[in-house]
Amino acid sequence: MTTSSPLQFREDLTLPSHLAASAAGREAGTQLRTDQFLPWLAERRRAHHFMVRRIPLSALEDWSFAPDTGNLRHRSGQFFSVEGLHARAGQGPVREWYQPIIQQPEVGILGILAKQFDGVLHFLMQAKMEPGNPNLLQLSPTVQATRSNYSKVHRGADVKYIDYFTQPRQGSVLADVLQSEHGSWFYRKFNRNMLVRTDDEVPVDDDFCWLTLGQLGELLCLDNVVNMDARTVLACLPAAATQTKALHSDTELLSWFTGERARREVRTELIPLRAAVGWDRDTWAISHRSGRYFRVVAAAVEATNREVTGWTQPLFEPVAEGTTAFLTRRFDGVPHVLAHARAEGGFLDTVELGPTLQYTPENYAHLDAADHPAYTELLHDLDPARIRYEAIHSEEGGRFLNATSRCLFIDAPDIGPDVPPSYRWVTPGQLNSLTRHGHYVNVQARTLLACLNTGALAL
Repeated sequence: MTTSSPLQFREDLTLPSHLAASAAGREAGTQLRTDQFLPWLAERRRAHHFMVRRIPLSALEDWSFAPDTGNLRHRSGQFFSVEGLHARAGQGPVREWYQPIIQQPEVGILGILAKQFDGVLHFLMQAKMEPGNPNLLQLSPTVQATRSNYSKVHRGADVKYIDYFTQPRQGSVLADVLQSEHGSWFYRKFNRNMLVRTDDEVPVDDDFCWLTLGQLGELLCLDNVVNMDARTVLACLPAAATQTKALHSDTELLSWFTGERARREVRTELIPLRAAVGWDRDTWAISHRSGRYFRVVAAAVEATNREVTGWTQPLFEPVAEGTTAFLTRRFDGVPHVLAHARAEGGFLDTVELGPTLQYTPENYAHLDAADHPAYTELLHDLDPARIRYEAIHSEEGGRFLNATSRCLFIDAPDIGPDVPPSYRWVTPGQLNSLTRHGHYVNVQARTLLACLNTGALAL
């Protein structure tokens, strides 16, 4: 006689209540009070030597420009390369363009370890130095590593806590999904976003600390404290489905999104970097002749607490700060945000859901107002009373230098249900459910969703 395995619940039915309890813990956690965090971060900054300085492109060590293509590659053939992209779009004010782009085909791991203390879920976060961060040291996931890093191509030290994510049977997986990176600067790049809960006794390294979800929400209200990689993982938290009504049903939303992917056309091809029309290389940078968009620069880095304590690398440096904003309002008492089905040259599936506004104003200054993104006029003379949330957050500091965006939630009660074809009102719950799957919600929208998941604001 055979016996069948016992059935399990398809989801952890207690998890929503555990997340809610963790989000309620805003003033203190098991290790630190929230008002002790910034002094702790400053102490970690003093405990190590950090230095980043610009260097000429020719001073890059172990990096070189290929003589035939001009592509910038690492000697090992690993990490990433800077190549050219030729893109053609079926709509928009610019229908064809060339640019440098980062080609990094390997899948990295962004993982946060969770554990209960006195019945409250905490998350193990790392004070991590990245050369492109405006203040160098920011709060990152437990693990933030490319495959080249954790397979030790650099011949450096082991990545701490990596086994919890490469061998997740050591704990229970709360979320595990492949999510895209910046589609404007990466070519079809994605990372594995993971949350793993453990009951193990976990030795805590000096550069790590346990924080509740509510404490993370408080820190997300501060400028340049929680890094992009932590924000994208927090966006993948399996939030409870508390909203039962929406302006558009889930089926209607998916049908609209599928239609946007079907009708939008962006044809891209990788080309030699030297063939990127309109871009010139000098001693210090690869720049666009107009002075707009971004530059490819080089940096020498020292960090005594990294797996490798010194290296050089290229970085993408935008010319100005970006704006990332969700317009928000209620329909029949239910909060919604206005999402934009946005096409970017580096996306694998052409279109992902982004915020209402995602742009750098300086890059559109030369265009007529009619060619600016929709809803930009709402930012002119914006009434501060309509701003529900505002903070400056930096982008991925391992590849981008001083790349920051002004992140906003803006009340827009006068915007009705009828919006342009590439926009739709969605509930935060609908957006959350889409993050359980890859290539639906872009990294900028995930930053804003992380603010909702952690209670940095409540709509």
